[in-house]
Amino acid sequence: MTSDVAVPAPETAAANGHGDAHTTAGFGALTLGSIGVVYGDIGTSPLYAFREAVMAASGVEGVPTPAAVLGVLSLILWALIVVVTLKYVVILLRADNNGEGGTLALMALAQRAVGTGGATIVLLGIISGALFYGDAVITPALSVLSAIEGMKDVTLTFEPYIVPLTVVILVCLFAVQSRGTARVAAFFGPIMCVWFAVLAAAAIHPIIQQPQVLLALNPLYAVSFMLHHGIIGFITLGAVFLAVTGAEALYADLGHFGKRPIQTAWLSIVLPSLALNYLGQGALVLGDPGAIVSPFFQLFPQGFFRGSMVVLATMATVIASQAVITGAYSLTRQAIQLGLLPRFEIRHTSEAHSGQIFIPRINQLLLVAVVLLVLLFRSSSALASAYGISVTGTMVVTAMMGFVVIWKVWRWSPVAAAALIVPFLFLDLTFLAANLLKVFEGGWVPLALGALMIILMYTWRRGSRLLFDKSRKLEFPLADLVAMLEKRPPQRVPGTAVFLTSDPLSAPTALMHSLKHYKVLHEKNVILTIETAQTPRIDPAERVRLEQISPTFSKVTLKFGFMESPNVPKALAIARKLGWQFDIMSTSFFLSRRALKPAAHSGMPRWQDRLFISLSRSANDATDYFQIPSGRVVEVGTQVTI
Repeated sequence: MTSDVAVPAPETAAANGHGDAHTTAGFGALTLGSIGVVYGDIGTSPLYAFREAVMAASGVEGVPTPAAVLGVLSLILWALIVVVTLKYVVILLRADNNGEGGTLALMALAQRAVGTGGATIVLLGIISGALFYGDAVITPALSVLSAIEGMKDVTLTFEPYIVPLTVVILVCLFAVQSRGTARVAAFFGPIMCVWFAVLAAAAIHPIIQQPQVLLALNPLYAVSFMLHHGIIGFITLGAVFLAVTGAEALYADLGHFGKRPIQTAWLSIVLPSLALNYLGQGALVLGDPGAIVSPFFQLFPQGFFRGSMVVLATMATVIASQAVITGAYSLTRQAIQLGLLPRFEIRHTSEAHSGQIFIPRINQLLLVAVVLLVLLFRSSSALASAYGISVTGTMVVTAMMGFVVIWKVWRWSPVAAAALIVPFLFLDLTFLAANLLKVFEGGWVPLALGALMIILMYTWRRGSRLLFDKSRKLEFPLADLVAMLEKRPPQRVPGTAVFLTSDPLSAPTALMHSLKHYKVLHEKNVILTIETAQTPRIDPAERVRLEQISPTFSKVTLKFGFMESPNVPKALAIARKLGWQFDIMSTSFFLSRRALKPAAHSGMPRWQDRLFISLSRSANDATDYFQIPSGRVVEVGTQVTI
């Protein structure tokens, strides 16, 4: 049983925005890796973003005017500069939690800074985490479908096979997840480098033919478009946002590559390539308005080149999908450790990198949801309406938590912090409002997924707290029990007994039941508590805290970061160095397995009681989760009403 109460850990320089990870690793290799993993999502946006935005701007006429093309282009280019470059690359990459980024890492950092009044921060973290799952479902469906649709531009005979082929590719993608990403990741960087080089190269000829497209670099075209197009301009803004989806991945993958490689890759390769490609698509449509049907693939000559581009686009979208799927695994592990989700089975797919994990249950749920989306929407244009809401929602929450970190952790004045963040927050809220117009066209999908995840996370957190409080009232104080047992000890048996508990002040339920039924006590008894810190990782020197209560009783506290998978035997090996002598083969671990029943007045509605109970039943076995040898575990069953 993990403790639901996260324990504050010391801040490091990284928390103040000055640390940078991976100083010893090859800078070039990390930059290449970040191009492959971090920029897959935003790098495949040219497949559909410009087309959807210009079609939205064209309104009922359907024929794009030069003013609409230049206005949309200007909006896209300046969204990339302001939202991605300034907000994420320049500012938020500095707001890391001991080298780790992402929405839950930021939540933990902000919560630690605020202290006891962090309930609102936790709620924001739950909302942004839940919305990320919506993104993780839509990104693979939209990206792969938009790439396969390029086959229509090669020959129309392929059209009936687009949806079935998309489903097959997605099933294969999720099927290979259990093998781990280490082998595949080595190819990601080079493939995405080729992808970005091709994006830039294909745009040069159309730009030379229509040089007036460069006028879009002037932000006044974006402002003029918004001022003169009313509600159409606002609707277009929702489609423009498709060009910056994937910016959250910059921040989420900070711990994998470090700040400098991600910044270098964006400024030197990714941003120039994306800007050129969007300008190239704009130039193409200025010359031939009919090209708006598929401006990306029409940048390439008909025949072999276009067919090859469909294959390359498919590979790029699979890579983009892989990054989001991996992000969903990492987010789930963080949520479990922070007490927002029940324990799930976590498999490590790499001995060298602890971050490379596979969660079978999340993989299955994502696959089912992604395939259902493809079958439900059947085209990338229809799916594009569903995209954006989850990402804009996450960006709004990230900006809010970023304000807290800049104010409390970086120690800026609230006025200065607001002056920095409020313009970005205003822009994010504008994008969110524009995307909310698409709720009935498909935007309800990520909202429904997000709402479901919020209910699950809130129910689990609330139920765990109620259960903890109820158990504490029923339990006997540990200090009193130890004093009684030392004064009048029962029959002793050889060996060491380790009792796992989430409350080190109360006698573990397993110990009480063991005394009640067996009427014996081991020679050595350890009360073991596992805590989750609000930092991603814990220094091995701080992993174990040992406290002797009496000659035969001691308390051991093991602390893990929220990005770590708890390994009790490995951590207890550290305890041996601190003077606790034990042999794992003569040690028994006692766990209490609680059967929950709904109570008449639990503090939660009856439906939530039942949901919490079903979630607790679906939780992975504590023995497996804490990696305790199953042959050394004794489980004691108890029934608890909640």
